[in-house]
Amino acid sequence: MQMSDQKEIAADPATVYAALLSPEVLKACVPGAQEVTGTPEDGFEATVTQKVGPVKATFKGQVGLSDMVENEKLTISGEGKGGAAGFAKGGAVVTLAPSEGGTLLSYDVEAKVGGKLAQLGSRIIDGFAKKMADQFFANLQAHLGPQDPGGDGDAPGGEGNDEKKGWFSKVTGRG
Repeated sequence: MQMSDQKEIAADPATVYAALLSPEVLKACVPGAQEVTGTPEDGFEATVTQKVGPVKATFKGQVGLSDMVENEKLTISGEGKGGAAGFAKGGAVVTLAPSEGGTLLSYDVEAKVGGKLAQLGSRIIDGFAKKMADQFFANLQAHLGPQDPGGDGDAPGGEGNDEKKGWFSKVTGRG
């Protein structure tokens, strides 16, 4: 499977680059991520649970970073195993460029799947990959902070992730 796209992120390239290297940000942004640990130098280990068509699995895998040019480019490569569901492995070249709205992030992904996942067919896999990428970038934008000055007035001064935490604390009374 191959996929390329561009996304406009309302933050400067240095902020976006730093976010892509942070395990805490990755855990908050990768759909289904239960755990992300490690460092950009040594690589990350991740546990992600996802449902692809009728197949639901928890993938455990490693992600490495290379060809890193600060605030401009990086190459991501990884492999995850989901037991009987199969495996996924691949890589992405990510480039960042300043734009009027903040940063234009471009990516080219090449990935392979095997096991039960491969039996689902390329249309389902490709649709799932596109959905995952779109959700990741929506989460990244939300994490970097809402840039809409016409918001609801409760814009936090902290992490920019308070919208997700807000409903939980309202329901449970915990922060």
